[in-house]
Amino acid sequence: MTDTIKIGRVTIPRTAALAPMAGVADRAYRLMCKKYGAAYVVSEMVSAKGICYSDRKTAELCTVTDEERPMAVQLFGSEPDFMAEAVKIVLEYSPDIIDINMGCPVPKVVGTGAGSALMKEVKLAADITEAAVMAAGETPVTVKIRSGWNAESINAPEMAKALEAAGAAAVAVHGRTRDMFYSGESDSSVIKAVKEAVSIPVIGNGDITDADSCVKMYGETGCDLVMIGRGSYGNPFIFREIEAKLRGEDYEPTALETKMQVMLEHIRLILELSEKCEELAMHEARKHAAWYMNGYYGSAKFRGRCYQLSSYSEAEALADEFIQLQRSRQASL
Repeated sequence: MTDTIKIGRVTIPRTAALAPMAGVADRAYRLMCKKYGAAYVVSEMVSAKGICYSDRKTAELCTVTDEERPMAVQLFGSEPDFMAEAVKIVLEYSPDIIDINMGCPVPKVVGTGAGSALMKEVKLAADITEAAVMAAGETPVTVKIRSGWNAESINAPEMAKALEAAGAAAVAVHGRTRDMFYSGESDSSVIKAVKEAVSIPVIGNGDITDADSCVKMYGETGCDLVMIGRGSYGNPFIFREIEAKLRGEDYEPTALETKMQVMLEHIRLILELSEKCEELAMHEARKHAAWYMNGYYGSAKFRGRCYQLSSYSEAEALADEFIQLQRSRQASL
């Protein structure tokens, strides 16, 4: 297995990338994942039409910092003209890659004909991609898709071929249909079929929760890169674990005390990057705090308390209390 892949002119370590996740993978999240070894990150998805109408959040969503590179800005939309115009605007922020979302299953995106609705419109999807590629110049354009709209219309290989012909530099495939949302099991055989159908790099996505499932994805599909979404919730360490596994090195699972320190570091970063007051910024931090506590004794109660946090000092106190609970639990066993 090679150590790197190339998407257009961009070289990416062949370990694991962070998937774009609306409402989750903001800059603080991306920076934490990069710190722990994410090979490549993608922004939260941004409306192409919103950018064209000077949406006030454009700069916040499209800004690429050096610490995050290589990084893509992800756009969604259903009209080639708007997509081309949005790409030109986004290029001012110097992303390494422009990614187009054709996989989002949420109704408010699908209802506009964007996201995974485009799995039903292969010709339109290709037209949108071609318009973006023409506008992007030397910046590579990639596309994220799903396996199909539903179980009766698994068309990811056909879609990928059309996108390649339209100039896409790579395609990422989530092995679920739109109507599965995030339930059921991701189907790696579809990713394998896409890899066999095109010559551009293929990124595999879906159900990567640890190093073993990442290695399995590489082995079963022959994909060029693996992308992790929900498996990184409260667990930026997954990228370091995967790096170690791929190098054949031993990996020591992260101690709870370290996890709580990293959770607090993550919260501090959210507060630092937010333009909101501490209490409102803590609303953004709550779900992240809860995710860091997953899988431990008594964590359900503590996760519930995370959703009441309104200050950093409360988060510190809760982390200390959680550590003490786990220590007393261990002592009693």
